[in-house]
Amino acid sequence: MTAPKTTEKIHVEFPGRIVMVGCGSIGQGVLPLILRHIGIAKERINIIAADERGRVAADSVGVKFIKQALTPDNHRSVLEPLLGRGDFLLNVSVDVSSIALIRFCWERGAMYLDTCIEPWPGGYTDPSIPHSRRTNYALREAAMALRKEANDKTPTTIITHGANPGLVSHFIKQALVNIAADLGVQTQIPGTRAGWAVLAQSLGIKTIHIAERDTQNAVKPKMVDEFVNTWSVDGFVSEGMQPAELGWGTNERNFPVDGRRHDFGSGAGIFLMQPGAATRVRTWTPKAGHIHGFLITHSEAISTADFYTVMDQNKVAYRPTCHYSYHPCDSAVVSLHEFVGKNYHLQSKQRILMDEILDGIDELGVLLAGHKRNAYWYGSQLSIDEARKLAPFNNATSLQVTAACLSGMVSAMENPHRGLLEPEDLDFGRNLEICKPYLGPVVGKYTDWTPLHDRERLFPEDLDKSDPWQFKNVRVVG
Repeated sequence: MTAPKTTEKIHVEFPGRIVMVGCGSIGQGVLPLILRHIGIAKERINIIAADERGRVAADSVGVKFIKQALTPDNHRSVLEPLLGRGDFLLNVSVDVSSIALIRFCWERGAMYLDTCIEPWPGGYTDPSIPHSRRTNYALREAAMALRKEANDKTPTTIITHGANPGLVSHFIKQALVNIAADLGVQTQIPGTRAGWAVLAQSLGIKTIHIAERDTQNAVKPKMVDEFVNTWSVDGFVSEGMQPAELGWGTNERNFPVDGRRHDFGSGAGIFLMQPGAATRVRTWTPKAGHIHGFLITHSEAISTADFYTVMDQNKVAYRPTCHYSYHPCDSAVVSLHEFVGKNYHLQSKQRILMDEILDGIDELGVLLAGHKRNAYWYGSQLSIDEARKLAPFNNATSLQVTAACLSGMVSAMENPHRGLLEPEDLDFGRNLEICKPYLGPVVGKYTDWTPLHDRERLFPEDLDKSDPWQFKNVRVVG
């Protein structure tokens, strides 16, 4: 399927101000999309960043750039002159508490969007914090608790809306609709959370992988003591050091030896007593085939499992297992290997691949498995060549994120008083409409691949052959 051509279409006229917190690879990439598709004068946009990395991008379009790290002590005084009723805060930073910014926005009457739920520095890695409280599960529970403080005038606040988490939640809904049609299941597009959950259950979806393979490679190779990535090094490293975690489904019969449950919240997820950067899982994408990815913790693993839960009175009757399986670009794999080998101490040099990328794609999608046709992958196969044609300051990875940031902002501006929302709460059709021109080929492919494919070729393994989609079969080690 050929990607739709981009246009200069203004999706929404916005009379307020926009404040962007952070201007790394995602902030720089989303800025031209905001100016292209949101009706706002550049004079009403301010960027606040902890370092100078985004100044060139800001200066190139005439947007004010303020170098100022936000802290627990200064974030209110820095933001107060810039943010008021009807304005918008886009948070694409690291080490700035999402909860703190949301509370401030609600006090000021401003809308909000982030791409992940961030804590203040140390929230991911401080050993004095219990492991269960350093998970995305815990961060999500803290954010969702804010709903108790909302009312019908609370500004729309969208959490975790980048590529993943974010865009992939819309991919999942479209994939479910496609599978239902292909299986001859007569259904209308559900209008409620319960309706979506029943649809997933009726189709027999056992497992949902966020299955991603990044093949972008650069002319200049990774050097010793350097971390190279196609998106935020700080963000990837922080996620990699958190406990590996996943949404835990009702089809699972083999609880991991190193698995732990939470004693609070929805109970939709579990975590492992090891970091995601050291945990591998099997998955499949159409171009890469079967691969080993890292089980990097992501909010969508928990929100997906929770959203598609079917309850029978007070008992969970159905819930899919969900996790991220990420094979980053080869330079990032080598960087991660060196990082783990240094006992999780970050290399002294970091580099984001952009202009020096030679070729490759980011194949990002969702793999829905366990139904009558085994498994179905739906997602984006965006190449670096196409990304460069579509938008400045982007590679294939960042553009999948920044397009979803744009669509989430438009969703909020079109519905400004909906309180706190997750991607699953949004109109998936509207978001895909906005994102698709920036995603390259968007395809759906069935496969007969399972995690048991070509196993025990070298050594016998302890497999659960009664159900190939058990997490036990997906996990590479342990």
